[in-house]
Amino acid sequence: MSDALAVDSVEGGPVQRSLTQKLQAAFAPSELQVINESYMHSVPAGSESHFKVVVVSSLFVGMNRVARQRAVNKAVAEDLAGGVHAFSMETLTPDEWQDREGVVSASPKCLGGSKADA
Repeated sequence: MSDALAVDSVEGGPVQRSLTQKLQAAFAPSELQVINESYMHSVPAGSESHFKVVVVSSLFVGMNRVARQRAVNKAVAEDLAGGVHAFSMETLTPDEWQDREGVVSASPKCLGGSKADA
């Protein structure tokens, strides 16, 4: 099973589902991936603390990167305030997504908080 949550999927935990619903409502994205990356970090199994989202929307046309990120942060502010420790995003127009050939950037390895460091 993929860690990405497809737009029409009902999989994932409550935080992942909430993020997906709010991003769908706010941006009517042509591509939406809500990826729970918690497994890559030193957290209990099943955690929903580290997320990466890819939002492709025509609403981003004419907006700079900071404005796009502010809009996404505003749309999911309640979820971010409720225990999400890390949240990264890729905010793209449909043309930018096409230029990237639908490739999502790899996330960096976790550098801190490892149980192995204890």
